[in-house]
Amino acid sequence: MSPEEISKFKVLLIELKNDLMSTSEERDSKTATVNLDQSCTGRLSRIDALQGQAIAVAGQARAKQRLQMIEAAFQRIEEGEFGECVECGEDINPKRLEVNPTTLHCIECAS
Repeated sequence: MSPEEISKFKVLLIELKNDLMSTSEERDSKTATVNLDQSCTGRLSRIDALQGQAIAVAGQARAKQRLQMIEAAFQRIEEGEFGECVECGEDINPKRLEVNPTTLHCIECAS
């Protein structure tokens, strides 16, 4: 992969990371403990709040996993292995990497 292509993918990875980090504060605020005091809110409101909290916790876990994948992609860039399939060692199509620069497999191995 050319240095220009690597540079382009670094920019994509940085943008993905920045996007995840910019929404993390909002996501974290939604995972706060839900007040279950019946005198403050009705039963359905509490259930709705608990469901919203569960969704936020799941989103937080996905974001953490995505950040780990981004960091792993940066590590592969440093090691000169970015764009190589971890299964067969063949080059991953650059168009596939444009869609998801954290991908680890070529289209054949991903199938």
